[in-house]
Amino acid sequence: MKFNLTLLTAAFAGIFSTSVLAADFNLKIQSSDPSGDKNFQVQQKWAERVETMTDGQIKISLLPAGSVVKNTETLDAIRQGILDGQVTATEYFSGKDPAFGLIGNMVGAWSNTGQLLQYINYGGGYELMTELYKPYGVKFIGGSTTGVESLVSKVPLDGVADLKGLKIRAPEGLVQQVFAAAGATPVNLPGSEVFTGLSKGVIDAADYTVFSTNQKAGMNDIAPHPVQPGFHSLPLIDISISQKKWDKMTPAQQEILTVSVRDFAIDMTTELRIADQAAVAKAEADPKITIHNWNDEERKKFRAIAKTQWKVFAERSPNAQKVYDSVTQYLEANGLL
Repeated sequence: MKFNLTLLTAAFAGIFSTSVLAADFNLKIQSSDPSGDKNFQVQQKWAERVETMTDGQIKISLLPAGSVVKNTETLDAIRQGILDGQVTATEYFSGKDPAFGLIGNMVGAWSNTGQLLQYINYGGGYELMTELYKPYGVKFIGGSTTGVESLVSKVPLDGVADLKGLKIRAPEGLVQQVFAAAGATPVNLPGSEVFTGLSKGVIDAADYTVFSTNQKAGMNDIAPHPVQPGFHSLPLIDISISQKKWDKMTPAQQEILTVSVRDFAIDMTTELRIADQAAVAKAEADPKITIHNWNDEERKKFRAIAKTQWKVFAERSPNAQKVYDSVTQYLEANGLL
């Protein structure tokens, strides 16, 4: 029996290259969300879908918040090869460059998820994030968000005047700066301590997350005056991986990942919106909870305060100024400013 050596060699080469490819792309990606949150569950479905779409060539081990490093350290962990990627809120890196705080959560800029996603995908945000992450050896694949976050409060909040003197938990950076400018007293408190801080009176209110997550965690039971829909925070959630890993992928694999993240953004925003609607209905049926919905005039007042702080925050670094110019030009061009 004669063997075609050329064909046999090619067959073995194909098998070998496929096995190497699969081994190369077992990606260890850390999320900024705990495993019990709906956010993490949606992220897990995305990871499973990527494996299916690539026929097992890209496998993602999704790790909950804090599994390997702190949320603020994932960018360095990717550069050092400790992690392969992240699903995180970009604003966590504002300590490295204020630009991340500005593009990660430009307080008061976006009225809904569609506006932010349109900016990221079609308005220059993707290119800007790619530029910002380049020095860290990290490739920005794409962005999502959760939704306009609710505000949990122990006291009634019906407008900007009610923020005066309010002890409110808020993340470091622009969010704290805006609330301070509005007359509140921001408190730097980890997310894990929000419930305890509210119950013990350390804080009066908290900028935490979306309504359904707050409701599930019992926040509205101890702080029965939530503001919904929120008026302040709409964070950018980014999915990024090591640039070295990205460069080793085929164009087809890169395209699959890019499209998968756009699909993930639809899943994340839609599923959380549905969950929020159900949670609001449940809260409205509870006589102990009063939902406060700010009118347009009060929302405009808060946004006017936020806009003054965008400009101040932009002065902190050249990259922050780039973000400010990019976002404000986009908002103005689309009649949103």
